[in-house]
Amino acid sequence: MKDRSGARRVLLLQGLYFLLTGLWGLLHIASFMRVTGPKVDVWLVKTVSVLVAVMGAGLLLHSRRERPLPEMQAMAVGSAAGLAVIDGYYVSKGRIRKVYLLDAAAEVALSVVLLWELRPRDVGRDDVAQRRLLVEGQEPRIAAADINAAD
Repeated sequence: MKDRSGARRVLLLQGLYFLLTGLWGLLHIASFMRVTGPKVDVWLVKTVSVLVAVMGAGLLLHSRRERPLPEMQAMAVGSAAGLAVIDGYYVSKGRIRKVYLLDAAAEVALSVVLLWELRPRDVGRDDVAQRRLLVEGQEPRIAAADINAAD
């Protein structure tokens, strides 16, 4: 079984980063806008802040699992990559300040490390045999070792 401690550490780091940056936009909008620039729609900043903070909290909780789920790692990669692309695009259009490139760099770094930890060839490998039994209408058998290793 592949050691997932690296993935857990990255999920923890991303969870903290998302939670803190999300809470910043919610709890102190004045300092947030001093750094990131004035905003026309404060409600939109707060909406994105809530979503980022909630994703951060979810990632923090998930990082406590012994074996992080590939689906959560995919969500973490997708959200970080998506935010990085948005940062880069709108900085290039002059719509947001260049300080957002720091966020983009952090998001890209998180995405790269998580992609390395995810390694698509490992996704779902652990339960292929059990899924095959379910498709064939048979009940999967659980070994005693599997019960002890369960999350």
